[in-house]
This record gives sequence, C-alpha cells and structure tokens, in this order.
Amino acid sequence: MNVSLTVWLLTVTVLCALVAVDFFIGRKPHDVSIREAGIWTVVWVVLACLFGLGLFVFGGGQPTGEFFAGYITEKSLSVDNLFVFVLIMSRFAVPSHYQQRVLMIGVIMALVLRAGFIAAGAAIISAFSWVFYIFGAFLIWTAWKLIQDARTGSHDGEYEENKLLKSIERRFSVADRYHGTKLFVIENGKRAMTPMMVVMLAIGSTDVLFALDSIPAIYGLTQDPYIVFTANAFALMGLRQLYFLIGGLLKKLVHLSYGLSIILGFIGVKLILHALHESGVHVPEISTPFSLGFIVLVLAVTTATSLRAAKRQEAEPGKAGGRA
Repeated sequence: MNVSLTVWLLTVTVLCALVAVDFFIGRKPHDVSIREAGIWTVVWVVLACLFGLGLFVFGGGQPTGEFFAGYITEKSLSVDNLFVFVLIMSRFAVPSHYQQRVLMIGVIMALVLRAGFIAAGAAIISAFSWVFYIFGAFLIWTAWKLIQDARTGSHDGEYEENKLLKSIERRFSVADRYHGTKLFVIENGKRAMTPMMVVMLAIGSTDVLFALDSIPAIYGLTQDPYIVFTANAFALMGLRQLYFLIGGLLKKLVHLSYGLSIILGFIGVKLILHALHESGVHVPEISTPFSLGFIVLVLAVTTATSLRAAKRQEAEPGKAGGRA
C-alpha cells in the first residue's frame, strides 16, 4: 500500500489531535467511573472501525484485513499488559484519582517509543529479509515463555523494578509522598522526583519490553509500516479507558496468557513460512483472512473458557462452606 507523505502527515496530525482531546478532557485528576470508561472505550473502538472502513474504500480488502488483524492482536496484547500495570499501580500505591493521569502519560510515551521501534523494524526488514527468521523464532520463544508464566502464575506476584528504574532511583532522590500531579519538588534545598514521576517511568520503561513482542507480532501480519503504526496507535489510545473498564475482570481472564501464546506462536510460524517463501522455498503461506479468523477464534474461545473457569472457582468456596 503506497502512502504519500501528505497522508502520513495528515494521519499523525489527526492522531495527535485525538490524543490531545483525550488528554484535556481527563486532565483534572478524578476517579474514572465505569460509565465514563465504557463510553470512551466504545468511542476508540468505533474510530478504529471507521479508520478500517476508510482503508477499505481507498486501499481495498487486503490492507483492511491486515489492519484489523494487527489491531485485534495489539489490543489483546495490551489487555495482557494491563496485568503488569495493575501491579505497578499497587506497588507504588498510586491514589485512584491520579491513575488516569499516569496511564495517559504512559500511553503517550508508549506511542513515541513504538514509533521508533516501527521505523527501525521497517528499515531492518527492507534491508535484511532474513530478519523474519529471527522475528519468528523470537515470537515462538515468547509464546513458550507465556505458557510457562501462566503455569507458574507470574501475574499474581509483585512488580519488580527493572535495572533502569533502580539506577534512576539511586541517582536521584525520591520524595516520600505524592505532591498532586507534580513530577519534581524541592526538598531540603534539593530537587527530588515525586513518586508520580517514578511510576510514570515504570510504565514507560515497561512498555519498551512489551514492544519487543508486539512489534514483531504485527510485522508478522503485515509489512506495511503505515498499517503497523496506525494499528498500534488505535490499540494503545483506548488502553487507559480499558484499564478502568475491565480492571475488575482481569483476574477472571485466567486463560488469556494461553490464548496469547497460541496467537504469538501462530504468527511466529507464519513469519518463518514467509521467510522461507522469500528465500525461494516452495511452502504454503498463511493468508490474511485466515490469520484474522484464527486470532478472533482463539480470543473468543479463551475468553469463554476463562469466564467459565472463574465462575467455577467462585462457586467452589460456596460449596465448601455449605459442606462445613
């Protein structure tokens, strides 16, 4: 899909305007209600669907299918990332009325970081086609790691600060309490970071790790940088509202990691088959419609089995109490 510089600039401008509107509407710290989160989640999903419809009108079915496959995959990975966000919020005891500001800044940081990753990925792919082997192998390894983490229940643990965050905390002094939404304050004549700044850095640095599997995953569905960027942008921009909307449901999605591992493994195999095909080896390639259908099916089955398992777990204590 050939996208002119004008279209790129117009797309980035519109996305920046949408982010600005979202930021100014929620700029005042407050507790986000389920109703507010639900309305904005629907708004972002509708905007993504309208963008996909525009792709169909001006680009045809192929880029539209690639966009929706990428959007659904990135959205699903983002939901899994919310588990870590919950742990970060708990670890730093972020007051509920400040959480929406933390997530908003985190999303902006994620968009900037992923734009850099996408540009780098596009340059690497155009220069070295064999990189698909690396991407494919990495996704298969990530899928296996997700299964192992799901079996050990890693989401139930506590957030462990990464080395970058620990080094920053050692280098700069950190205030002992929150000072509204301020990022820096003066304490004892010295400039100190507030816990708000620390938690924002935690969210941003963690998203770098998230991008290591999400960017190769979407490049396994499309090699068009424009579709990769827009799918990531629309998936991330609704993440803040989704956090508040399904925060209570996250614990019920007990099989989500298994579903995501299947999807990542599937895309990894798809990448390797594509690399073999590019090398002249006659192997079947997986079409975009099949990929989209497979991803939707896996997520639907995973959600259904998760809710059934969670309902069964909730019923067991009641049965035990009745027998007692």
